[in-house]
Amino acid sequence: MMCLMKRSVIGLFIALVLLGNGAYADPEHSPLLPDSKMTPGDVLSTDVQAICTPGYAKSVRNVPQSLKNQVYRQYGVTSRQPHEYEIDHLISLQLGGSNSIRNLWPQSFVTQPLNAYVKDRVENKLHELVCAGVIFQSRLQR
Repeated sequence: MMCLMKRSVIGLFIALVLLGNGAYADPEHSPLLPDSKMTPGDVLSTDVQAICTPGYAKSVRNVPQSLKNQVYRQYGVTSRQPHEYEIDHLISLQLGGSNSIRNLWPQSFVTQPLNAYVKDRVENKLHELVCAGVIFQSRLQR
């Protein structure tokens, strides 16, 4: 059962990555996935013990509004509705990602089938698998 679950989660994660490079969902250009030229990813920690410590992600989260605004501009998001986007980490903080602009992109809550809610579930499951020793963190960061 765990092997099947591991494969399906890894498969979903790989699909998220491979679909990407600036895929857009609608005429308004809501990014489904980050553009690898603008958001190649950036790592803060490779220490599994640190990222598996409860509260780690909250302790390192620091993305000021000025940086969020810069990310929106970089992606050409000139107008947005409340709760339409979040500035998200390509490599999630709970997997050792950084707060660098190289790791941030405007992720939609409203696009289908991929959106911030789906990615959050995948990140939570991947974090669980890394902390259980089922998946190597370094492989996910790549």
